[in-house]
Amino acid sequence: MSVICELADLRKLYHRRVPKMFQGYCESGSWTMQTLAENISDFQKIRFRQRVARDLEPRTLATTMAGTAAKMPLAIAPIGLLGMQHADGEILAAKAAERFGVPFTLSTMSICSIEKVAEATQTPFWFQLYVQKDREFTKKLIERAKAVECSALVVTLDLQMIGKRHADRRNGLTAPPRLTIPNILDIARRPRWALNMLGTKNREFGNIQGAAAGVDDMNDLMKWTAASFDTKLNWDDIKRFRDLWDGPLIVKGILEASDAEECVKLGAEALVVSNHGGRQLDGARSAISVVPEIVEKVGDAIEVWMDGGIRSGQDIIRARGMGAKAVMVGRPAVYGLGAMGEEGVYRMLEIFHEEAEHTMAFIGHREIDSICRDDMVIG
Repeated sequence: MSVICELADLRKLYHRRVPKMFQGYCESGSWTMQTLAENISDFQKIRFRQRVARDLEPRTLATTMAGTAAKMPLAIAPIGLLGMQHADGEILAAKAAERFGVPFTLSTMSICSIEKVAEATQTPFWFQLYVQKDREFTKKLIERAKAVECSALVVTLDLQMIGKRHADRRNGLTAPPRLTIPNILDIARRPRWALNMLGTKNREFGNIQGAAAGVDDMNDLMKWTAASFDTKLNWDDIKRFRDLWDGPLIVKGILEASDAEECVKLGAEALVVSNHGGRQLDGARSAISVVPEIVEKVGDAIEVWMDGGIRSGQDIIRARGMGAKAVMVGRPAVYGLGAMGEEGVYRMLEIFHEEAEHTMAFIGHREIDSICRDDMVIG
């Protein structure tokens, strides 16, 4: 195996080892994928001010995220179907995050259940909630997260209906994949993935199967997912979930200052500036371009994080410079997991930490909290 120096190395290996159906789920956005592309390209417009002759010892990226200690200002974002990218994917990614010292967020649409991830880890993880039309099921999800002592609840608001994801439709996305001739041929070219999947019982949506009404076999799962999100969700509903949850509340999917103010009114500990990785409203603004106006509006009343387009440790520093206290990453974790399992996720975190620390030093800082807008040049 070649040396893994940067995220691109993990991505290449990921594309060799994971079936195309799940590559498509990871790599695609909605409609024309304009927002997905601008999430990345808008980071590239942010330049650094290089400073020299500064004392650079000791250096630290350590911080806190909604009260959780983190080795760097990064958490692994909630990622649906992670257990299809690699067998037991949620468990392996959670263990890598635990070893490294950053938070891990388990998606409602995970393959491994809340309980199975909790059994495999020692450090409390975060749970991400999609609000369902079946409010009793939604309440039970929160109760299950409480029972295993999840340390924060991440409520995602930008998926009341699914975006126009053409790649998933063309690929006939299911979990597990249907045994069609094209799928069989594709999987046959990826024996490592297939053997790992044969070795696990976690091949369905673990938080849903056997728990949601009307979902008794795996063939109903995708239909249920498409029909279950609550299009009537509003801020009054979120207030009720705030009352059900005793710990830190993180609200994800914010792109407008007025919605950020609602998060403050809720008493949320953090909000995530996010367009769902370009997978929902195509033509929405990139997440990083929105961060400054959100920070200007809410000030220190709430922690402002962001996700979308982060592909290096340098992007973590750019996000900090633009005002975000922390970031969440999704696709980079998928690349690491699909490429090398737990060790791939850990290596991705190592690479991002190394890149962020070096960049911080080059712009003249020893501590992540001292980075500010004056360290950046736009354009």
